[in-house]
Parts: sequence; C-alpha cells; structure tokens
Amino acid sequence: MDIAMPQADVEVRGNSQIALKKAILEHLAYSVGKDADHAVARDWAVALSLAARDRVIDRWMQTTREVYRTDAKRVYYLSMEFLIGRLLSDTLSNLGILETARAALDELGVSYDKIAESEPDAALGNGGLGRLAACFLDSMSNLGIPAYGYGIRYRHGLFRQKIGDGWQLEEAEDWLAQGNPWEFRRPEVRYPIGFGGSVAAAEGDRAVWTPGETVLAAAFDTPVAGWGGHHVNTLRLWSAKPTGGFDLAHFNQGQFLEAAAPEVLAETICRVLYPDDTTPEGQELRLKQEYFFTSASLQDLLRRFVNHHDDLARLPNHAAVQMNDTHPAIAVPELVRLLVDDHGVGFDKALEITRGCLAYTNHTLLPEALERWPRGLVGAILPRHLQLIERIDQGFATVVAKAQPPVDFEAVRILDTGGDAVRMGNLAFVGSHRVNGVSALHTDLMQRTVFHDLNTVLPGRIVNQTNGITPRRWMKVCNPGLSKLVAQAIGDDWVGDLERIEALAPFADDAGFRADFRTVKQENKRRLSDRIVALTGQTVDPDAMFDVQIKRLHEYKRQLMNALEAVAHYQAIQQAPDADWQPRVKVIAGKAFPGYAMAKLIIKLINDVAKVVNADPVVRDRFKIVFLPNYNVSLAEVIIPAAELSEQISTAGMEASGTGNMKFALNGALTIGTLDGANVEIAERVGEDNIFIFGLTADEVAAARAAGHDPRRYIDASPALAGAIEAIASGAFSPDDPDRFRAITDDLTGHDYFMVTADFDAYAAAQRTVDGAYGDQDDWTRRAVLNTAHAGWFSSDRTIRGYARDIWDVPVGAG
Repeated sequence: MDIAMPQADVEVRGNSQIALKKAILEHLAYSVGKDADHAVARDWAVALSLAARDRVIDRWMQTTREVYRTDAKRVYYLSMEFLIGRLLSDTLSNLGILETARAALDELGVSYDKIAESEPDAALGNGGLGRLAACFLDSMSNLGIPAYGYGIRYRHGLFRQKIGDGWQLEEAEDWLAQGNPWEFRRPEVRYPIGFGGSVAAAEGDRAVWTPGETVLAAAFDTPVAGWGGHHVNTLRLWSAKPTGGFDLAHFNQGQFLEAAAPEVLAETICRVLYPDDTTPEGQELRLKQEYFFTSASLQDLLRRFVNHHDDLARLPNHAAVQMNDTHPAIAVPELVRLLVDDHGVGFDKALEITRGCLAYTNHTLLPEALERWPRGLVGAILPRHLQLIERIDQGFATVVAKAQPPVDFEAVRILDTGGDAVRMGNLAFVGSHRVNGVSALHTDLMQRTVFHDLNTVLPGRIVNQTNGITPRRWMKVCNPGLSKLVAQAIGDDWVGDLERIEALAPFADDAGFRADFRTVKQENKRRLSDRIVALTGQTVDPDAMFDVQIKRLHEYKRQLMNALEAVAHYQAIQQAPDADWQPRVKVIAGKAFPGYAMAKLIIKLINDVAKVVNADPVVRDRFKIVFLPNYNVSLAEVIIPAAELSEQISTAGMEASGTGNMKFALNGALTIGTLDGANVEIAERVGEDNIFIFGLTADEVAAARAAGHDPRRYIDASPALAGAIEAIASGAFSPDDPDRFRAITDDLTGHDYFMVTADFDAYAAAQRTVDGAYGDQDDWTRRAVLNTAHAGWFSSDRTIRGYARDIWDVPVGAG
C-alpha cells in the first residue's frame, strides 16, 4: 500500500445491516468456500473479517492517496513486538459497525460472541512493549498521522503457556495455522538481508560488503484503522524467505538436509519471538532477527523516499524513525551503511542524516535489557556494521573531549572498556536526535543514573513521553457495559479523545450512577468467574473482591511478594477462622521466559500455595488464589474489566512506566502499588485518597542497596513475614519435595535484591487497609468512578501528540 493511487474515488461499500449480511455470505461462499449450513465458527469469523477488511481497504486507499498528494512526512515505528491481539471486534468498533455486524449475524442464526472467540490472538508480542506499540499504531491512525509499524511476522511468537502440576509448560503457538484474513502478502516487496562474509574498501567512504549468506525479507501488510475509520495506517511485518528456489539437485542426490538448508535458515529467523540468548547460538539468532527487520524496514523507507525525491539530505524532513527500545538500535550503523555504500553519501553527512531521522525510546533501566552484543559476534554477523560502529565511536570521542564538566570516555563510549562488547543503548543514544523515557520518574532516573554521563555530553537530548493506552480497545471494546454507561452520562466523545472522560467525575457523587457502575462491575466479575472455571476448573465467588496481578513474570515485578502476602494472609485466617475476613479472589497471570528459572519457580510456588489454600475447608470462599494460564490480550480483555484491585507492586525505580496500571484505572479498579513508573502520575491524577501507595521510593531503594541491604533485619522484625518464609521453606506447600523452593527462600534471607522483605510489612498493611475500604461498597464505588474519570490523561492519543510535537515534528490531523 505504498504506491501512488489513482485520483479516481473508490467505491465505498455500504455499512447497512443488509449490505453487511450480503458481504458476509459472499465471502463465506467465495473466499471461504462454505455454505451457511456447513460453516463452523471459524468460517463465519473469516467471512466477517474479510467483509470488515473490505471496508477498511476503501479508507486505506484514500489515506494512501492523500499522503502521497500532500507529500506528508511519515512516522516509521520499529518494534520487535506488536501485541495487537484479536482484530475483529476492534476493527468493527473503529468502523462503527460492531452492533450492525452482530445484528446481521443474528439474522443468520450465528452468535457474534462465539465467532469472535474463534479468532486467535496474533502471536506477535509478549508484554507491555508490544502492547504499547499496538496502542501507538491505533492512536497514530486516530490522529491522522501517516505511519508504518515495522516488525517481524513470527510463526510461533513467544509460546503458548500451559500449567502442568503447577509448572509452566511451553508449547509452540500456531496462530497462523488457519491463515490470517487481515493481512496482505506483498510478493513485489522484497529486500536482501545479508549476514557474515567479507568487506572490501571502495572509493571514498564506501565499502563493498559481500555477505556469506543472504535471506529475503518479504512484506505482509495489515491495515490499522483509527476511530471512525477516517485514517488507516499500515502494519508491515517481515517474513524471511530463501534467496533461491528449492535445491532439486541436492534433493535428487539424496542430500535432503542440504536441499532444505536455505529454507530452514530463513524460517528460523522468523519462527520465535525472543529466542533464548543464553547460548552463543541463541545470541546469534537474536542479533540476526534484530538486524533482519531493521534493515528491511530502512531499505523500504529509503526506496519509498528516493522514488519521489532526489535529495537524500532531506530524508529527515520526510521520515521520522522511532526505535522502540534497543532491539532496533542496529538502525544507526545500518542507515549510515545504506546511505554511504548504496547511495554514495559521505560518512559525516550520512551520520547527520541518520541522527536527524532516528529517535530512541528507552523502556528499562535493567542492565540485561540494555543489550550488549559481544564484539566478536557483531563482527562475524555484521562485519561492515562493526567498522561503522567503530568509526562512530571514534568520532564521538571528540565530542566527549569537549564536555563540561569532563566525562570519562570509557563511561559513555559505544564499545565498552576493552572493546569486547557493543553497548546498544549507547549506540541508540548517540545515533538519535531524541531519547525519551516513558514516565516522569523513569525519565528522571535515566538522566540521573544509566544515561547520566551521556546526558552530560549531549544535554537536551532526553525528553519524557509518559506512556498511554488506547481507550478504543481498553474500554470501548473490552468493557461494553461500562462504555455504554459512561456514554449515557456524558456522551461518547471520550472514545476519540479520552481526556473528555473527566466530565464523569461529578457522577461519583450520584447514588444512582454508582449503583449502575457496581452492576456493570458485577456482570464483568461473573464473566471472569466463568472464564476461571473454564480454564482451571476452580469455582470462585463473584461477590468477593477481585484482586488482580497480570504481567510478565519477573522478580522486579514482585509476584513473589504477592505470593508471600497470600501465605501470610492464609495463616492469619487459619489462626482466627471466625474473624470477619473480607472475601477475596486473587487472580495472577503471566508468562516467564523459558530460560528464567527463578520466574518459573515462582509460578510453581503460586500454584502450590493455591492448591493448599483453595482446598482448605477452614478458608472456604473467603480466600481463593487462581493462576490463569497463557496470559494474552484476549484474556486481559476479560480480566481487566472485572478487576477491583490492581497490583502494581514493582520495586521502586525498576518499572519504567507500566500500561496495565492505566488500563485497570480506566476500567474502575483501585491501585495498590509503589511509587514506581507511571504509578506516580496515576496517584497525582486520581488523588491520594483513591489509590493505595506503600513501600520504599526509588531513592530509598538505591540508598538501601548502597548501604548494604540486610533482609534478615526485616524478617526478624516481622512475625508474618518470617512465618510465611518458614512455611515455604519447611515444605508446607510442597510436601512431596520440601526443598523445592529453597532457591526462593535462600534468596529472600540472603540477598533479596528486589527488596521484597523491606517492603513486605508495608504491603501487608496496605492490603488490610484495602479490606477495610472495600467493606464500604458505596464509597469504594465512588473511588472507582473517580479512577475512571481521572484516567483520561493516560490515553495513547495524548502520548502520540507529545511524540509528534517533541520528537517527530509532524502535524496531528483531525483524528
């Protein structure tokens, strides 16, 4: 969808119930090859998806023509993940025909909800990074900003999580097995991607790179419609293909593996998201993946530019390239290489152009996420790029030498001390004109910690853009009951401009509205209760408080602290079974990376604790713990509307922003959390009376670590914490293997880097405050309404306006 379209108007298809019903039946027959009497749910879903896609295409072509006519600057968003979830309901809602489609299917005797459930989640991401990219694409379309999202078309994504005897089991996710009705294959859009080989000097700054192996990046396009369908952008995903056809000669000689080798190499690149990089082979594959999609994307945007413009010096006026974290940081030397070696631009000018185009979003201060590739690996896989990185690093030395106050070059250089590794975060920083954090706290910490010296050398380069979420998916679609209630109260302008939901605040004092709000929440809780039974067999009471922590399993997110407090709470109930305990259902979900042993052990602990607690007749329905398997976007769309308490309990200073916290608040859940990431700004917006803040601040965490954190001091002072740890260590929850959780208890008593012991008592106290507050249902609902009303600032539309203004220099359309 990137060639200039003819000026003639396209026929826009009708959106009436009759027109949509006809389109569904035509696609069912002519695209799916089924008649109505024999079609299954997936057949109907594909037919409806194609009918919806037809209506998006009309607007897609109009958008493309207009962008070319105005020669508008485009945004190119490079991300390893795009966690787009299911597209059917989202697209129908954005086109304004969701209820029409439901009615059309009713006439055909088909349940819309049943066919919508048959659509698989696109396995293109894992967590907040990918979901943010998806929200940003939605907002760029909503705001009329011409944009491409660029990523990888993974065959299996991360993995499908199952739980066996409490352990995480990983299975391949096969989301493409039945095809993808939303995408368009672009066989004419292919680019060679080389690896290894040799480099020979040429005239001037140029060099000739002769790769040792080459694959082709083939494009697959998915249209992304904004609210109202007025502007449609493109998600272009790359799939790796072999450069040649099937090697029949090798095959006929019985050399079957050799014949298949080129195809296997290509398929390996796009098979799995985040392959385990604890081995040299895994590191090589990760680096190849990152270069593969980055190079293809840059070649694509350069081809688009030179087809319509002559002066490459003006590329920054037409292309804004956003690197979503360090994964695409290889874009810095790659764009320089393409400009120098392929287009004859001098090195210095090429670096200037590159910096004018590129911007870098940092999502974490964790050292393992600021990628460092061994120099030998980079030289072996990308020899020309290593040459360019060395030259960029050498040139940067002269800039550092002029810094005031003085900065040690070894602290900021791209090649680390000794030159053994390439620091991708530093490369992205040096090669970009803007570097942004994703919450006010995170940006401040970037400037004071991990990028302090780079900020001294290049002041003013760091800016903040606090993350946001799209209200279209995260309330309009996933919580139709609440969306309807809000629209009845204040209209529906908030769907396209979430900050208008502030008008809901006075309704927090309306008893009738609060009653309706509680009714919606209760219905959402019943829906989640049904899903819990279906997924786990566990029955829960929808009248209990629904306490939710759903996110990637990582020690800094402190699912372990949640589990410890659950054990302590269980022990307290056992000790005083006749006390007036607030009934609570604790819902936890999230995946641990396959190589992350501690995170997987924490999942096992949660499930073992749940097994004991849920079977204890003393506890009855007053406390239940549920771990839901295979957390993804579709499951989140059921959990979040039902949540009443949102667990955002990361170690302060370690969560860059979070977006789950925003989704929960928008859907009327109160937050219990530390002053970390966007929790700081949520507290400011919703008011300190409508959030439960506890624990050490980021500065206090840093000071405690510097002073030598002693977890035993906190354990000895807390009978509840000591009792919980002792129960786990003694095998109370693992009688078949009392030492199963020794690694967890040893860490808690001896190291505890993530400050679980330091924050435990404050967390437990906050939970009891939550119990008391929840006991007054009317006041709890008032607070919940205020969370919804004051969450409008956390719209991804607001975030994208900030990017457009402060980073990309692009106008915002009518949206």
